[in-house]
Amino acid sequence: MALPSSNRSDAAAASYLAGLFHMHDWDIEVEPAGGPLKPDFVVSKGPLRYVMEVKSVGEGRPDRVLPLLSQAILQARRYAEFSAMHPLAVVQVNQASLSLIRKVEQFHRDYAPDVAIGLVSEAGGSHFIGSPDLEALNVEVPRSSSREKSAQPRKASDLFSDLNQWMLKVLLAPELPENLLNAPRGEYRSVSELAEAAQVSAMSASRFVRRLQEDGFLEDSGRSFQLVRRRELFRRWQSSAMRSSPELRMSYLIPSAGARQLHKVASRLDACIGLFAAADLLHVGHVSGVAPYIYVRRLLVSSESWPGLVPAKSGEPAQVILKQSNVPKSLFRGAVRVDDVWVSDVLQIWLDASAHPSRGAEQADLLQRKVLASVLGDFE
Repeated sequence: MALPSSNRSDAAAASYLAGLFHMHDWDIEVEPAGGPLKPDFVVSKGPLRYVMEVKSVGEGRPDRVLPLLSQAILQARRYAEFSAMHPLAVVQVNQASLSLIRKVEQFHRDYAPDVAIGLVSEAGGSHFIGSPDLEALNVEVPRSSSREKSAQPRKASDLFSDLNQWMLKVLLAPELPENLLNAPRGEYRSVSELAEAAQVSAMSASRFVRRLQEDGFLEDSGRSFQLVRRRELFRRWQSSAMRSSPELRMSYLIPSAGARQLHKVASRLDACIGLFAAADLLHVGHVSGVAPYIYVRRLLVSSESWPGLVPAKSGEPAQVILKQSNVPKSLFRGAVRVDDVWVSDVLQIWLDASAHPSRGAEQADLLQRKVLASVLGDFE
């Protein structure tokens, strides 16, 4: 989407501004019809309606930004008089420094406390003041050193934080049966819908969606969110699972109990059976002879914290391995209930098996071919 006036040629900044409102479930009308004066945009959400005047300048210098902001405020006020809507003045810049934000805030307090204003940067930040209705659109401006010629790239692992992995599962859930993944199933056309379904904050969902869009993994053409470029997405997700985490090698207090004891121990703990044992319980197993894994939120060294288990003796193979999860929210929220115990979902098993040195590749390959083929796409 391009800006309506010819002197605003930065399409990328305009697209970010329109996309920002769209992601938060606002309707956007470009070049709206009206009386003798026409604002750049009208944005609405339920009963809320704002006439928005937008100015654009390359450099984020106060002596350039504040005059344009003044003009935008005057115009927005005038449009509001004709339309009975709220005025909103926005200035777009390449990079908004913290000092610029402070000067804009002071200018707003001194001269236009009755007008909502926004400062939006191509670098990914947005700062709206003057109306609580717009605070959900605020995104922290990425910091950069004055000695740097360009902003430092963000690490790919940011996309695969604990909550982000859970939200990926929520987006993929309609493509998997309920007995393999516990997650809400629906279509999400806005950040607010996704946040409500995943039970996360609107800010967390907004950052997640924006990051997917920036990396080209999300298609949002007015319909529901759809994950695209899945080969690269899943390859990066798989790589993020390679991080090691603490584990304890344990034996059953009653060694002869076997599988029954595994269920009994897991049901007593705030725990989730994972990896190969989980695959067996979901009837998608392939590997045998490996000690079962039980994932816990926090691994405590004291053996008294683990009823039914004792530390494995030196030189003897472990009968069960307690492992602290790197992504407890994603793992436990997605876990399914089997025979009164929590079991890792099929996506989590695929991720964990991919990182496991003992025949994990075999298990991951089987899931990839026979269970997740339609989800992973052309992953090979």
